[in-house]
Amino acid sequence: MKLSNLLVIAAVIGAVFGVGFVVASGTLLGIYGITLDKAGTLVAQLFGALLIGLATLNWLARNVTDPEARQAVVLGNLVGDVVGFVVILIGQLAGVANALGWSNVAIYLLLALGFAYVQFMQPRNA
Repeated sequence: MKLSNLLVIAAVIGAVFGVGFVVASGTLLGIYGITLDKAGTLVAQLFGALLIGLATLNWLARNVTDPEARQAVVLGNLVGDVVGFVVILIGQLAGVANALGWSNVAIYLLLALGFAYVQFMQPRNA
């Protein structure tokens, strides 16, 4: 997979979920069987803001050719997606969300695998 395509996919996913968390975090998380108090809503909205920022970064970096810049973007995404995968997997196994929560486990896993492929397997000139 080309890095530019992976960054576009990550940007779209981040933007969609980010806007959802900022605008309607209670409704969005309600779909997963999760309820929020005021503090939880604030944290969810801050998470959404972060997702929107990351989506913007990924979108703008999709055509970057500088090797050091590409490396930084890939590694940042890889670390975030691996940590996110571990956190959401633990939460899902603990029963925090309903069965739909497994879709988010899959999203984090697939993004982490994509960025791991680019980081460790893909030739540097690709």
